[in-house]
Amino acid sequence: MRLAILVLAAGISWAAGAAFSAIAAEPTKVLEAPPPLAVDQEKYQIGPEDLLFIRVWREPDFTLAVAVRPDGKITMPLIGEVRAAGQSPLQLTAALKLLLTEYLNNPDVSVFVTEVRSKKFYIDGEVNRPGSFALVTPTTVLEALSRSGGFREFANSKKIRVLRGGQIHHFNYKEVTNGKRLEQNIAVESGDHIIVP
Repeated sequence: MRLAILVLAAGISWAAGAAFSAIAAEPTKVLEAPPPLAVDQEKYQIGPEDLLFIRVWREPDFTLAVAVRPDGKITMPLIGEVRAAGQSPLQLTAALKLLLTEYLNNPDVSVFVTEVRSKKFYIDGEVNRPGSFALVTPTTVLEALSRSGGFREFANSKKIRVLRGGQIHHFNYKEVTNGKRLEQNIAVESGDHIIVP
C-alpha cells in the first residue's frame, strides 16, 4: 500500500513538472493590433468615440487600444492626456512620437483607426434595415441606400429625402439608377438622415 502511494506521488510530481515545463516553454503572447479600417491616414479626422490602436514598436507598455473620450482626448501611460479629435492618424502619430521622446529613445509609433464611431448617417422609413451606419469612406446616397437591405414593398423610392441640418435634399432612386439627374446622388455627410417614405 505504502509503495503504491509513493509511486502515485512520484507520478503526480513528474506530471506537474512536465506541465510547468510546457507552460514555461510557451512563448508569451504579444498584444496584436486588430486590422485597421480603410480610412485615409492623412485626411480622416479622428472624432469622439472612435476606437484607436496605438502601437509603439518593442514597447508593450505603450501599445494599447484606446477609445477617444467625449472631450476628444485619449490617455497614454506617462504622458497623460492627449487631444486626438480633429487630428488625422498621421498627425496624432507625430504628436505621440514627440511626447514619447521624453521617455523613449527614438520611439516608432503607429496609430490605427479600428472602429469609426464619431461619423454616422441614418436611414429611416420603408427599408429592410433602418438604423445608423458608420461613415468610414466617402459615400453617396445611392451607396448608403444599398446598406439598408433594400426597400419594403410600399416604399416610395421616387420621393426620398436627405435631411442635413436645416436643409432638405431630394433623391429619386428610379431616376438615378436609370442614369438621369445624377446630381441628386450627393455625398453623404456625418449626421445626415435619409428618409424613405
